[in-house]
Amino acid sequence: MTAGATLPSTSASPTARQVWTRARGIGLAVVLLLAAAVVIATIRSDARHGSLDPRSADPKGSRAVAELLADRGVDTRVVTTLDEARAASAADTTLLVAAPELLTHRQQSSLRSATAGSGGRTVLVAPGSWSVERLAPGVTADPATSLDSELAPDCALPAAQRAGTADLGGIRYTTTHLDADECYPSDRLATLLRVPETTGDGDGDTVVLGAPDILHNEHLDEQGNASLALQLLGSRPHLVWYLPSLSDASAADADDERSFFDLLPSGWLWGTLQLFIAAALAALWRARRLGPLVPEKLPVAIRASETVEGRARLYRKAAARDRAAAALRSTTRTRLAPLVGVPVSQAHAPEALLPALSAHLHNHGDGQTLPTLLFGPPPGDDAALISLADQLDALEREVRRP
Repeated sequence: MTAGATLPSTSASPTARQVWTRARGIGLAVVLLLAAAVVIATIRSDARHGSLDPRSADPKGSRAVAELLADRGVDTRVVTTLDEARAASAADTTLLVAAPELLTHRQQSSLRSATAGSGGRTVLVAPGSWSVERLAPGVTADPATSLDSELAPDCALPAAQRAGTADLGGIRYTTTHLDADECYPSDRLATLLRVPETTGDGDGDTVVLGAPDILHNEHLDEQGNASLALQLLGSRPHLVWYLPSLSDASAADADDERSFFDLLPSGWLWGTLQLFIAAALAALWRARRLGPLVPEKLPVAIRASETVEGRARLYRKAAARDRAAAALRSTTRTRLAPLVGVPVSQAHAPEALLPALSAHLHNHGDGQTLPTLLFGPPPGDDAALISLADQLDALEREVRRP
């Protein structure tokens, strides 16, 4: 092989094509997952647009019930701030809170203080445990939601009796109020509660709905939804529809901030946990078992001489004469020790190797140079290193001579 010849590549690193072949399956799965997430988010965002807004004609909007109420002489006004909702509390007004969970604890307590004893009706749409205990004291939300959506009234409330079966379900409630109307039960827990006020003139009440379906445009013409919605919202001449807004200045309370996990629906938390479990199982499935090394066939066969020459060139390029000399001396000592009766484990101990070697070479003229030759300092230049290699080779031949 000439000096200018190009050595073939002996790298075992994968090529770009191999990397792409191995990773394209995972990459395709990630792309499909992201695309599915975007599609689902788009669909859900469209479905939630204008949800429970009496001005929206979308399937989840409530424009239909607002127009039916208007035909019956009930005017509907939309408010988005707590101050407007508090000011609207009156005996001739029904206050509907569309998203109680968006209110902070301070806002809930403030709203409750305004509605209690006002003589009006307050309708809470699907309040959870975060809000129902403050907006309707004595009412508790059950952790398990109802799986049924078409429920019978099974109570003495006239509005429920006239409406009959309706799409309620959702969150179920229990109450400590003995005079409360517990309607549309699911597994013996009510999904509609009417709690009369015990203060003021006694005409006010609070209605808790476990699900918003009876107010949606897409479900208003099903079952007795329209009848129930009109009776619950049309008992007073005025209806104030409160859509809580995150931009409401009253929500800026540093002592009452909800954490990020409080804002996440419980389904997202369980879904994230399932993803972590799936990722851990996938990692265990793909991981290699710990065990003995498996020999692999090298892509190119390399002669031992080429390996030695290559390492020698690396030593020379780095001027590592000390490491080269140490390697030569160590290898020579390891080979000489068994020849003179010294265990290999003591081959690098001068006090064990040198006496045995001197006794074996009693006729050797250079016996006094053995300590320097086998355990001496590193050579100062390349010529001294070559001389050291020659002397070690001559010493080994002398010891092997019969």
